[in-house]
Amino acid sequence: MKKSIFKILNVVAFSIVTLSLTSCDSEEPEIILPGGESEVIENLKTGVMDGKLKEDYTLEPGVTYSLNASFTVDSGAKLTVPAGTKIQALNGGTSVFIAVLQGGKIDIQGTESNPVIMSSASGNPGDWGGLTICGEATTSAGVAAEAEVGGFIYGGTDDTDSSGSINYLVIKGTGAQISLTSQYNGVSFYAVGSGTTVSNVAVINGSDDGVEFFGGTVSVSNLYLENNEDDAIDWTEGWNGTVSTAYISHTKAGFSTVFEGDKGNGNPKFNNITAISTVGGKALQFKLQSGGTISGLSLSGYDVDLDMKDGGNTANVVFLEGYSPVALATEAEMTTSTDYFYTLNTSVVPTVNALEFDWVPTDLTFDNATLQGAVSTNVTLDAAVSYTLNSSYIVQSGATLTIPAGTKITARDGGTGVYIAVLQGGKIDIQGTATNPVVISSVSATPGDWGGLTICGNATTSAGINAEAEVGGFIYGGINDTDNSGSIKYLVIKGTGAQINSESQYNGVSLYAVGSGTTLENISVIDGADDGVEFFGGTVSAKNLYLVNNEDDSVDWTEGWNGTVTNTYISHTVAGFSTAFEGDKANGNPNFVNLTAISTVAGTALQFKKTSGATITNVWLEGYAKNIDMKDGGSLANVIIDGSAATTTAEYKTGTKVDVSTWTWKSAGL
Repeated sequence: MKKSIFKILNVVAFSIVTLSLTSCDSEEPEIILPGGESEVIENLKTGVMDGKLKEDYTLEPGVTYSLNASFTVDSGAKLTVPAGTKIQALNGGTSVFIAVLQGGKIDIQGTESNPVIMSSASGNPGDWGGLTICGEATTSAGVAAEAEVGGFIYGGTDDTDSSGSINYLVIKGTGAQISLTSQYNGVSFYAVGSGTTVSNVAVINGSDDGVEFFGGTVSVSNLYLENNEDDAIDWTEGWNGTVSTAYISHTKAGFSTVFEGDKGNGNPKFNNITAISTVGGKALQFKLQSGGTISGLSLSGYDVDLDMKDGGNTANVVFLEGYSPVALATEAEMTTSTDYFYTLNTSVVPTVNALEFDWVPTDLTFDNATLQGAVSTNVTLDAAVSYTLNSSYIVQSGATLTIPAGTKITARDGGTGVYIAVLQGGKIDIQGTATNPVVISSVSATPGDWGGLTICGNATTSAGINAEAEVGGFIYGGINDTDNSGSIKYLVIKGTGAQINSESQYNGVSLYAVGSGTTLENISVIDGADDGVEFFGGTVSAKNLYLVNNEDDSVDWTEGWNGTVTNTYISHTVAGFSTAFEGDKANGNPNFVNLTAISTVAGTALQFKKTSGATITNVWLEGYAKNIDMKDGGSLANVIIDGSAATTTAEYKTGTKVDVSTWTWKSAGL
């Protein structure tokens, strides 16, 4: 008994001496145990991470470490984390995190086959803080600034500062919230210098940002960022490093952005960025005067491509592929609403493949019934599947999209971000029948719910070769008037015509320089916010068009289109539409055989702008206040109706109405 008491007294005395030697420091004293090792080291040996590491230490890859509280790496110390190490964070919110202080280092040595994993048990957003690294590079916050998390000090004058190395790291369940304005991120880089190596990092299910840069010069390569609830990549304070190769996905609604830049423009670089959303949202957001230079950008599924949050200059954001931001409203409208939104018309062909990150343990999958992105090989849909058109779905050159009879596609009410497009050299094969038409519609079929169908060909147009379409920035126009973009038979489209801006809108079906080798038969466009069908040059012909209550023009053409439409039935029962027909620019003299247009709300029937015209046979016009409108004073001789030049006084009720009573397919729904 006496011997035991003596041993206890020795331990107490040792502890008192130790405390007396360390308490002069302003920080918490380090507890040294009888073996001469600190309590932090003793804990590490038992698999517990807690406290401040003041010396170099290497974890054991066979041990699953418990991160039960804050664990910091002090100046002069280095934490080495070997390949395959697992660190399980307690679900302790803001009190559980790993931080590397100025002068400290972390060396994460994961490999493709054995990444390092840091996660809470459930991996739920906000379970724990994350990894924070503080360096001595420059930041607009100044020297020895205080971080919004942990009160850590960061910032200096050494832009080549090294805080260590990170390779093959997976982090899950981070982003614990400190306050309404402060949260931890998956990985926070505070003034970290370019001497730090960061590659192959995955951040999954964070409740704040995936990664955030607060000034500094560090660069990162190979990022995998999945369902981080605020910004996937965030930066501020003049960070000017580079991100090379990032795959970003959003399948849960409510996130903020793919990118958020803030404050001064350090012009960081971003090379090969692919971001995919199945839930809409914003892609790139730049606050104040922030900006960057971006190449290899692919966006799919976002409602807003670019948000200049505070009205900053779009010139601050440089797209090396030449993407030009297209405003979604006038300058005055944006100023009033403070929504400075733009579309970019970026490629939807991924520049980064998710398969490049097969080392990331994720169960993320994309529903095959969700249509978005690029059709790069031949794709055939299944009529038994109920599809959702979630975003842009773009058929690339050399590919064919086949849609069998009876297929129904529900278009998300996502405005201009939701449409189907066929690029030059691509094809679409819609195989509907009278008893099983193909239907593409939003749920409510309200005008402007979504874009529509756009086809770009290689036929001639007065816009020239390789012209740029007013929607999507698509290229169209060539020298092959017999070009073939596929076949459309028995198609019903509803709720189209989303407006890009006051000058540009999608139509039900837009045909850009489409050639005569293309087949268009039995097409119904109902309740479109813009035109039913519009021809931009080209030579394609169509048969059996049923066009009801399209708010602009039922049939519109321009740029010298010279095809033929046989059997057109147009109905207007909602006031405020523009015209039944609108021809514009040079007269390619298209032909219309069997035209019936009936209005119960007056309006204008046939309008011809500039020198446009047409030859029309067997016409029946009923209920319009004006049958013929030569908008710009063009010659009536340009418009030949039943063998004679048009007049502004004729009733044009001598023809035979197009009989649509047998067109049982024309109003089919989802």
